[in-house]
Formats: sequence, C-alpha cells, structure tokens
Amino acid sequence: MPVGEEEERLVAGAGSAGFRPYDRYGMVLEGLSWKPLRYDPASGSGSFLLRFSPGAASRPHEHGGVEEFVILDGHLIDADGRRFGPGEVVSFAPGTRHHSVAPEGCTIAVFLRGRNRVLD
Repeated sequence: MPVGEEEERLVAGAGSAGFRPYDRYGMVLEGLSWKPLRYDPASGSGSFLLRFSPGAASRPHEHGGVEEFVILDGHLIDADGRRFGPGEVVSFAPGTRHHSVAPEGCTIAVFLRGRNRVLD
C-alpha cells in the first residue's frame, strides 16, 4: 500500500501480506506481485518489493531512468543469461533494454528513477 507523504518511516517485510497483482504497466502480469513502498505512479519513480512466482518473467522493457534492485531471496536470470542471487545489487543505466525470469521464484527490492517503456 502506498505511504502518504506525512509518514517519516516505513517498515515493510517481504512476507506475503500487502502484495497485490503487479499492474504497474496498466495490465496484470501473470506470476508477478508487488508491494509499493514509496512509489509515484505519475513519474514512475520510487521503490517497491516485487515477487516472481516460480517460472514468472517480466515483460521486455526499456529504462527511462536508472533502475536498481537487490535480490532478497531466490534467483533471477536476465535476458543475457546472467544469474543474480541473494544479496546481489544490480544497477541498469537509462536506455537499457532487458527482461528477467525467475525459474524457482524470487523477491527483489526495486528502486526506480524514471518510467520504463514496455517493448513489444
């Protein structure tokens, strides 16, 4: 659930409570759920937790700004075959195009600065 500007501190766990279908692109992506923390839909910037069910994949997209994420649990495989595991921090530059899949499932903490564009 998004947090109001008046709240100074937000503490959120990666447990199931508070996750909802991932609909950030205006459609629900099967197998993905998210927990917005401080996320502004108008700018596409902010932070959220993103959970991949086993076998789920993100849509191919292009970054309009920097995207960084931390793998909290499980593994994520990027489009180029690179496998990311727990504790790894990944940073994508603006203009990067990619997608990811989580064969066994995973949870990541995402930090976006700018809107992503879905690629067909």
